[in-house]
Amino acid sequence: MLKYLIGAAFFCIATTVVAQRSELGFGIGTFNYTGDLVRNYNFKYSRPAATVIYRSNINKIVSFRAALTGGKIEASEKPIDVFAAQRNASFDIFLLEGSMGIEYHFLNWKDGKVPMRFTPYLFGGLALFGISGNDTKPAEYSNVQMAVPFGGGFKYIVNPRWYVALEFGVRKTFFDYLDNVSDFKDQAQKNYRYGNPNDTDTYYFLGITLTRTFYDIPCPTNPYK
Repeated sequence: MLKYLIGAAFFCIATTVVAQRSELGFGIGTFNYTGDLVRNYNFKYSRPAATVIYRSNINKIVSFRAALTGGKIEASEKPIDVFAAQRNASFDIFLLEGSMGIEYHFLNWKDGKVPMRFTPYLFGGLALFGISGNDTKPAEYSNVQMAVPFGGGFKYIVNPRWYVALEFGVRKTFFDYLDNVSDFKDQAQKNYRYGNPNDTDTYYFLGITLTRTFYDIPCPTNPYK
């Protein structure tokens, strides 16, 4: 009998640690970009993207998150001077990102004593991304690069099992060739195909995510304690 009680206790503990804190879901949204071709965020260049996300709720305020996000990034020259007008560059790539980080919820929304169904939140972390589509490279570089994702959102409890969130995230890169334009100068292009090598590119994800929460199976308690 003792071994069954011990086994049940370990099962309850394991289920509580893993299941109660876990969320798994997906989201749809858009990628966007700023860099040498487009200086400011422009909805005109929003392109379809999707994400799969996992969360482990460390406590009622802080969560660990990991995500896989992919989609298209595309833009064409928005001239800011005569050189940019002459360059008339454009690009069209597919980007796949793997990221992990921490979420901070401002409201104690999981407190059973205070029924609160929503909270704003911030997040930050690290990411690796890979790109494909830049067939003609003006310089040698790796298609896999690092980025720093950060941003915020608004999360709402649809019911005890399902959460929905609207999120906007910035991905600050250390890379200047998302748009395939940097400090490169081509004599055939009359030296017009160049950008600012001191200003790296940035991409963005705006989307809605839906996650399912996995709860533990409550262990029986002793009513005579």
